[in-house]
Amino acid sequence: MTSICVFGAGAIGGYLAARLEAAGTPVTVVARGAHLEAMRARGLRLVSGGEETTTHPRVADDPRAVGPQDYLFLTLKAHSLEPALPQLAPLIGPNTTIVAAINGVPWWYTYRLAGPYEDRIVRAVDPDGTLWARLPPAQTLACIVYPAAEIAEPGVVTHTYGDRFSLGEADGSRSERAGRLSELMIKAGLKAPVRPRIRDELWVKLWGNMAFNPLSALTMATLDEIVGDADTRATARALMLEGQAIAERLGVRFAIDVDKRIEGAAEVGRHRTSMLQDLEKGRPLEIEALLGAVVEMGTWVDVPTPIGSAVLSLVRQRVRTRDAATATAAPQAA
Repeated sequence: MTSICVFGAGAIGGYLAARLEAAGTPVTVVARGAHLEAMRARGLRLVSGGEETTTHPRVADDPRAVGPQDYLFLTLKAHSLEPALPQLAPLIGPNTTIVAAINGVPWWYTYRLAGPYEDRIVRAVDPDGTLWARLPPAQTLACIVYPAAEIAEPGVVTHTYGDRFSLGEADGSRSERAGRLSELMIKAGLKAPVRPRIRDELWVKLWGNMAFNPLSALTMATLDEIVGDADTRATARALMLEGQAIAERLGVRFAIDVDKRIEGAAEVGRHRTSMLQDLEKGRPLEIEALLGAVVEMGTWVDVPTPIGSAVLSLVRQRVRTRDAATATAAPQAA
C-alpha cells in the first residue's frame, strides 16, 4: 500500500486529502488546532460542486507517530517551510518523494537546470541553503496547484474551482514515481498530467502571481479592479514583462503571451488575492517566493528589474508598517 501524507492540511491540502480518501487511497493528514480536532471528531468534510462529502483520513499532530512516507505533500506557504523542518524530518526517509505543492519560485528550482546556474541557491527563499540540504531536490517532485479552496470552518473545506495538479521532474524525465502518483490522483478524479517542462508551467502561474499579488497588497484592490484600471494594468504588464525576460534567459518557453495571461486573470473576476487576504489578517506574505526570488534571479542573468524592485521594496515596507501599527495597538501588559 502506498503511504501518502499531506503536511499543511489547510484548504488545498484538505481538498487533496479528501479527494484521495474518497477514491480509496488512504491519506495521513498532519494538522493542528481546531482544524485537527474537528477532523478527529467529525471527519474531513469537502463541499464541492454543490455536493458534500465526508471522509476520515488518519489525522495526526505528531509526525513522529506517522513515520517516513512514500509521498509527502507539502501544501504550505513558502515562508512556512523552514520553521516546519523539525516536524517534516520524521516523515522523510531515503525513498520518500517530497511533492512540492508550493507557490512561487521553489527552493529546488536550479536542480538539474541546464546551464551555468545549476544547483545555485535561490537566497530569497532559502537564505542559507537549509531547505536544499534538508528537503533534497533529488527526492522532490514539482507540483503546480490550480484549484481554489478555503476552510469554511474547522474540518470543512469549500472548493471553488479547478482540479489540476501538474507534476514534473526537474530534469524533464517521466519517472516511475511521478507516473504512479499521477495514476492515484487521476483515480481520485483530479487532473494530474506529468509535464516534461515543469518550469514552463511554473512560470505561467508565477507570471500572474508575481504581479497581481503584490499590487493587490499595495492597492487593496481585487483582481478585476487591478486589471480593469488602465494604470494598474499597465504596471502589472510591465512587471510581468520583466519576469518573462528573466525566465527566458533561464531557458523557459512561454506558451502564451502576456496579454492573454492578463485576460485569463481578468476572467477570474472579483477575487481577493491570497496576499491581500494575508495582509488583512496580519499573516506573513509570500512576497519573497513570488517576487523577491524573481528580482534576485534578474541579477543572475543581467536583466534590470526597475518595476519589480520598486514594487518589492514597497510591499516590504507595507508589511513593516502594518506590523508596527499592530504592535502599537496591542494592549500593554500591566
